[in-house]
Amino acid sequence: MLITLENEWLKVEFIRDGAELRKVKHKKNGLDYMWTGDSTYWGRVSPVLFPIVGRLKEDQYELNGQNYSMSQHGFLRDITFDLHEQTPTNVSFVCESAGRFTDIYPYEFKAFIHYMLKYDALIVRWEIVNENKDVMHFSIGAHPAFKVPLLENETIEDYHLHFTPSPNKDVVQYELKNSLIHEKGTANDISTVQLSNSLFKNDALVYSNIDIIKLISAKSNHGVEVSFEAFPFVGIWSKYMDADGTIAPFVCIEPWYGIADTYHTSGKLEEKLGINKLGAGEMFKAEYQMKFL
Repeated sequence: MLITLENEWLKVEFIRDGAELRKVKHKKNGLDYMWTGDSTYWGRVSPVLFPIVGRLKEDQYELNGQNYSMSQHGFLRDITFDLHEQTPTNVSFVCESAGRFTDIYPYEFKAFIHYMLKYDALIVRWEIVNENKDVMHFSIGAHPAFKVPLLENETIEDYHLHFTPSPNKDVVQYELKNSLIHEKGTANDISTVQLSNSLFKNDALVYSNIDIIKLISAKSNHGVEVSFEAFPFVGIWSKYMDADGTIAPFVCIEPWYGIADTYHTSGKLEEKLGINKLGAGEMFKAEYQMKFL
């Protein structure tokens, strides 16, 4: 069953599976902004990544002397959420662990995902509640896929990524090899990157200390602006098609509170790069915004 929010500018649709955003229709320009979820390329649209972001080395981690297995991006994207609250322009979903995941993640938690329409933007807020007596370790990330190109007379090459770095911080660039992270160094001259079919040949582009990314067409000026101040990492990805050397007709802009394992990880969850530590009974909150241009 689709859950719909609507205001003067936007009509958006969600499903309870993964509390996933599935569609954004701009009522003033008639454009559909989200990827369709065609499984020929990638069957998801905007999954929430939890309790890990990216891949673990050998798909395993250690916690309190015990080894656990977990696949890439965790399990929350595959869980059916309960509808918590809904108004015409806001909706909240909730997932309570209730002992269901202890074989792969030995923590109890409550996860809220809130969506709020504001003019031509959609605000996404996460709230994670630690329901344990000890510190809880986790990562969480977004993975929205935006349709590119938006118009029939456009091509991939008409689109550019425009970066706004965090003030007074060095932008650090990372690369993925066999799905594991390696730091490449600072990238302080970053400003604009043109899309091309070869851009994601070596997997995602990953950075730290970026506040805003705008994906915009130089031909139509339509696109999206994703704002995620204070998020430590962001990934940008499209599926590269080896058969013909092209990319899928979408680009993901992914604000993350977490990142894939490094080559030299100890494997211990509490030592993982970018891991979040939440005290007993505490709540983690984070928010980002997608503006549809």
